[in-house]
Amino acid sequence: MRNIFVLLILFLIFSSGCDKVHDSVIPSVPFSFTINLTLHNELKVPGNSIFIPGIGYGGVIVYCEMEGSYFAFDATCTHEVSKTCLVENDGALGTCQCCQSQFIFTGGGFPSGGPATQALRQYQTSIINDVLRIYNYD
Repeated sequence: MRNIFVLLILFLIFSSGCDKVHDSVIPSVPFSFTINLTLHNELKVPGNSIFIPGIGYGGVIVYCEMEGSYFAFDATCTHEVSKTCLVENDGALGTCQCCQSQFIFTGGGFPSGGPATQALRQYQTSIINDVLRIYNYD
């Protein structure tokens, strides 16, 4: 009986963290957007990233980790939460125009330098055929 109780507690602890990609100081904006990868061939190359303005809070950076594996992040810096302080993408690295914080897109958009201490807001992605969908339904 004691083992079942311990397992139940562990299950509740670990399952409660799976609802979101991660919490963020960047305001949540619901959206759904698709990219035809046939038209955006540069996103099929591992290590490349593109900026898409007008979606999310401050635009979205899409990063290709490897063919078929994508990350999407809001371009708003987590230190300077403003639509005018955006992270400029350069391959697998992004740099805030305002505070010079740097973020690594591989594995979660975590800061690698500067005053920022929180990761970029990450959005969900899915791919069917050559259509990449980026979305947020918080």
